Amino acid sequence: RYASVITRDGKEHLIPNEDLITSKVVNWSFSDKNVRVRVPIDISYECDPRQAIELCLDAARAAPRVLNEPESRCLLTGFGEHSVKLQLRFWIEDPSNGVGNVRSEVLLAVWDQFQEAGIEIPFPQQDIHVRGLPKELLQKVTSESTPEKNS
Repeated sequence: RYASVITRDGKEHLIPNEDLITSKVVNWSFSDKNVRVRVPIDISYECDPRQAIELCLDAARAAPRVLNEPESRCLLTGFGEHSVKLQLRFWIEDPSNGVGNVRSEVLLAVWDQFQEAGIEIPFPQQDIHVRGLPKELLQKVTSESTPEKNS
């Protein structure tokens, strides 16, 4: 026998009853409808993480579906290769109305706050070193990049 579970994406999964009995199952709607949403956010090393944390919290507080209690939190969770890692955590009470849409609303507000404050969201950058360029091509590239002198 199987239990049928339909996801928010409309996909139906058949789960063997034995798995439900022997495995850990999280039921978001059994005793408490509140759900904590975790949103990872990266900022540039040139930016003030304390200011970014406050702006993230302001964005969460401004979203109508985000609960005031339990209070939203934003934590510095690590230092990455290209960015300072933050995690914004907030609670909603109506996951049946969608989680992705409220996450998107909060992220758009974070984006607006960051744009206004000059907080940069970094992206990986790479340096490319070219070796062994043919002599003819090297001469062509350097001659094209040299500005012509006005006579």
